[in-house]
Amino acid sequence: MSDLDQLRVELGARGYPILIGTGLLDEADRHLAPRLARPRAFIVTDDHVAAAGHAARLERALARAGVATATLVLPPGEATKDFHHLRQLLERLLDHRPERADTVVALGGGVVGDLAGLAAALLLRGVPLVQVPTTLLAQVDSAVGGKTGIDTRHGKNLVGAFKQPALVLVDLTTLDTLPPRELRAGLAEVVKYGCIRDAAFFDWLEAEGVGVLAGRRAAQRHAVRRSLEIKAAIVARDERETGGERALLNFGHTFAHAFEALAGYDGRLLHGEAVACGMVLAARLSAHLGHAPATAAERLTALLTALGLPTSVHELGLEPAPERVLAAMRHDKKVRGGRLHFVLWRGPGTAFLADDVPEEAVRDVLAAG
Repeated sequence: MSDLDQLRVELGARGYPILIGTGLLDEADRHLAPRLARPRAFIVTDDHVAAAGHAARLERALARAGVATATLVLPPGEATKDFHHLRQLLERLLDHRPERADTVVALGGGVVGDLAGLAAALLLRGVPLVQVPTTLLAQVDSAVGGKTGIDTRHGKNLVGAFKQPALVLVDLTTLDTLPPRELRAGLAEVVKYGCIRDAAFFDWLEAEGVGVLAGRRAAQRHAVRRSLEIKAAIVARDERETGGERALLNFGHTFAHAFEALAGYDGRLLHGEAVACGMVLAARLSAHLGHAPATAAERLTALLTALGLPTSVHELGLEPAPERVLAAMRHDKKVRGGRLHFVLWRGPGTAFLADDVPEEAVRDVLAAG
């Protein structure tokens, strides 16, 4: 039996638990099956997760509880988050004649969570969703909060829906099968929480963050739990990003989404890698505008470098002109009234929203690399 950490996203009647532990896939008969509205589940996963054996683990555990399952396997990678694969997934789900009490279980990383979550929101005008994230990035970020979506030629996540899950099940053992690059990319989102909300957590990451990469379970558990404590609290206060606080979770993302769009979602660039570089640029932009000391950006750069993450556009394998980056940014969801909105900081733990950033300042920071 696993040693469980339990959190909750407080959204009234739509609130839901987050369970964190080891071996939870093998204990899904205890933790997931009793929460199903009907003993039938559609497991949506991808080739890599299925090959690692995680789908089979979940199927076996649910079978012990008498839950009928059907597993639908998608191609891996960001390119799967498009209209074509969304339509294909919905048609495959409909082939099984689903009922509104059936549950979609998103078993995988952020791509699977986003696509399966949107499918659950659309199928029969909405069926229950459970998120079972298998990557560090999904465990600490995308699986919690209800954002789902697909990418279009205009940009990332521009078509989607808010679809809160009924449960988030975080099995830390799935991190053991992640490629090192994927694990590092997930750490970028962990660092983000220290940047925006918790200076002490930023300190801890400087001292212990490498332990997450080394597979130290205690370090992984603390990184996941603290990240989710911060995210759950923010989502509870600003579920749909209307009050401003949830937008702080986009620290570095205005830059990152532009880089991903320019890379073409072809797998060359991982989301966490783009976020790492984007956070450094947001920190440098903050210093350029006088909101933070330059030493704060240097400290962030040093931490990301120690964790093996890129900190410059050149390291991403991109050489875009600043105007191309700005053009991509103008398609971002965070544009309001034609103006770019940025999350800036005053140093670790002290992020804030800014809607008065001159484009010339952004050009200067991009040109400096």
